Amino acid sequence: MKELPLISIIIPTYNRAHIIGETLDAIIAQTYSRWECIVVDDGSTDNTDEVLERYIKKDSRFQYYTRPKDRKKGPCSCRNFGFEKSKGDYVNFFDSDDLLKADAFETCLTNFLEETDGVIMNNVLTDFNTGKHLSSNSIQSANLLTDYFIGKITFLVCGPLWRRSFLEKQPYLFDETIRNVDDWDFNLRMLYANPQLIYLDDILIYYRKNHGSFSEEVRKLNKEEILSDFKARDKQLKLFKDFGYDINHQIKNYIITRYSKHLRIALRENAAVRSLLFKKLLKQSLAFSYYIQAVRFSFGYGLFIYFKRGMKYLKFNTK
Repeated sequence: MKELPLISIIIPTYNRAHIIGETLDAIIAQTYSRWECIVVDDGSTDNTDEVLERYIKKDSRFQYYTRPKDRKKGPCSCRNFGFEKSKGDYVNFFDSDDLLKADAFETCLTNFLEETDGVIMNNVLTDFNTGKHLSSNSIQSANLLTDYFIGKITFLVCGPLWRRSFLEKQPYLFDETIRNVDDWDFNLRMLYANPQLIYLDDILIYYRKNHGSFSEEVRKLNKEEILSDFKARDKQLKLFKDFGYDINHQIKNYIITRYSKHLRIALRENAAVRSLLFKKLLKQSLAFSYYIQAVRFSFGYGLFIYFKRGMKYLKFNTK
């Protein structure tokens, strides 16, 4: 009898001892049983190791590693290390605070065809404390690259179940120099490789909104995360062009709108990063040949710094 394919579930974690058990329980509950779950600890200071020890004793399909000290701190390093340790025919990069429906992996494998590189699971955003459904999103589009770039469609790092052979063909997986929007960066680079994808409309992942996440650090004006966000956006603009795709007005408007929004927040809160955000907004506006907008932004910034007025000039006008 032919052996069933093995699925590798790779989970980075950091100080999630209080919640990772729910995620691991959801994996144990999967109707598809041939999986390995590799948890890579990014240097937790809580009792994550004790929690994982209990799960390993209960189920030998779990593996627990600590990120090697010579590897850069962050979830990207953990995912790359976990992939190196994995043996699965299929790979899913999951998060330590999200949940799966019991039939998630069985449904994915049922939909894989011989030429399929990945199956994308749909998700719903839920409140971490209440479990209330907050929002859902689209995961497919006729204009896939642009719509994924601007966030019109979204599938998170945990959304795809990838065929291992496809991942092994890529120059690299996760960029260990990026801490913020690392899943966005990863998924875009996979899309540039033109994978054969199948999309599942049914909700199979419950993505839980976790206050204090990296994405929220940008909104809280954390300088390190903002710089990481800048780096990721600049990198993807270059890659988009390098792969022969047009950096159209949708993408340009998305970038400028994002930067102008964060600048307005920083000014209202008198945050130290306001100068950093203004310089980036001005530089990007000029790079996109948005000269009139650059003048407006400069006028509005000066007006607000000296007179606490002029916020309307800092709002990007897409018309």
